[in-house]
Amino acid sequence: MKAKFMMAAGAFALSASTAFANTLVYCSEGSPEGFDPALFTAGTTFDASSHPIYNRLVEFETGTTNVIPGLAESYEASDDGLEYTFKLRQGVKFHSSDAFTPSRDFNADDVIFSFERQRLDGHPYNKVSGGTWEYFDGMSMPDLVKEIVKIDDHTVKFVLSRPEAPFVANMAMDFASILSAEYGEAMLAAGTPEMLNGAPIGTGPFSFVAYQKDAVIRYQANADYWKEKAGIDNLIFAITPDASVRYQKLRAGECHVMPYPNPADVAAMKEDSNVNVMEQEGLNVGYLAYNTTMAPFDNPAVRKALNMAIDKQAIIDVVFQGSGQIAKNPIPPTMWSYNQAIEDDAYNPEMAKQMLAEAGVSDLDMKIWAMPVQRPYNPNARRMAELIQEDYSKIGVNVEIVSYEWGEYLSRSKEKNRDGAVLLGWTGDNGDPDNFLAVLLGCDGVEASNRAQWCHQPFDDVIQKAKIVTDTAERTKLYEEAQTIFKEQAPWATIAHSVVYMPMSNKVQGYKVHPLGGHIFYGVTVE
Repeated sequence: MKAKFMMAAGAFALSASTAFANTLVYCSEGSPEGFDPALFTAGTTFDASSHPIYNRLVEFETGTTNVIPGLAESYEASDDGLEYTFKLRQGVKFHSSDAFTPSRDFNADDVIFSFERQRLDGHPYNKVSGGTWEYFDGMSMPDLVKEIVKIDDHTVKFVLSRPEAPFVANMAMDFASILSAEYGEAMLAAGTPEMLNGAPIGTGPFSFVAYQKDAVIRYQANADYWKEKAGIDNLIFAITPDASVRYQKLRAGECHVMPYPNPADVAAMKEDSNVNVMEQEGLNVGYLAYNTTMAPFDNPAVRKALNMAIDKQAIIDVVFQGSGQIAKNPIPPTMWSYNQAIEDDAYNPEMAKQMLAEAGVSDLDMKIWAMPVQRPYNPNARRMAELIQEDYSKIGVNVEIVSYEWGEYLSRSKEKNRDGAVLLGWTGDNGDPDNFLAVLLGCDGVEASNRAQWCHQPFDDVIQKAKIVTDTAERTKLYEEAQTIFKEQAPWATIAHSVVYMPMSNKVQGYKVHPLGGHIFYGVTVE
């Protein structure tokens, strides 16, 4: 993506402290990878793109996992579950910019464009901006979606190759955001198709104004929004990677909302009469993903041994400081189908050392990748990596800790020949176990969302079967079985589930902690 596309025409240097009437400043923890949400998977990117700028056919009601109408005012499914017909909302306006003024309202062409570019190799936008459709590919969408049919300007039908239990909820996810086909055509004709990712046009509550890389993003309320106009006129993301600095800015009144506080600061925040600390059990998991295609990590016994060497309670105590709990499964305990009967790998360095010797592994050198940003499932990846480094040294494993800028970290960690093990995590997108087990661990996610590069057919067979079953009790049994297989094979070390804290100025009204991890400012006001 070229830097020149990251600034709106005539943009000027921005400051988070710039005085605007009725403005909310959000101290974001990192920079977005871009502004086309279908290309990415990071919550930081979704906060800056899909949530303020775009809509989807159906959406999650903020603060819940309930699916409500979005750009589709209604939908119906065929009895066999193979066809979903969406009736589109009329009179919805796209944003304008210096580079583009729409000539028509949202219609079926925009829906087809938004999905066909991800689905069809021959589509002119399929390879633009890298063409890495991680969610679409990782969720088996290329095999699932057989055809997308335009019935008329305001009716679209998705024809599936098989029933898919979470299909409607999937349509509410960030990757399913609807872009303007007309804008796409205009930028293609101008020879600047990357503009869709650099200068976004959507239908959402806020329109994009400008982005100063790694510093500030500026939005303004969409006066023509098809719902009520947003309660704030200006929205500013002040990109502030350091959690301590975010807290200083909050205390100084330089920002209104900050995510991912240092756990050690939460108690003081709760004592501050000017700060409101909202909290909620997170629908998340933090993990260490081995590259299971590379020796010796291709051996489940080696992975098990490494897991047994990690003192997870020490990580909870030092890194999370009471805001997390040990993870034994790849899905959080608040999610249906969580397999309570699973027993976690015991912390046993002596047994771990013995298992490595039995596997013929000695003097192992490896890398552990540490994220450069705070996430709800990992508030301090560097410190976590250091603790694991120390644990591994006790069993004769030498660890080098590496890190990269967040966008580069996410890109490099997808590579099949990536060395070592990567610290990452996940916050659920739709409240369905498929969103964890299939997206993160299924064969379709290899070289994309499956950072362990783990394609284990017995596991994949179970999760693929669970997709097409509609009975929740039967799906639960299948997902419980999948968790058992996961634990036996150990492609990850499951580390933690966390509580999510959201500190904000007490001037902020109407903010809701979203169970799916997004930071959403539509419906919020500042007194």
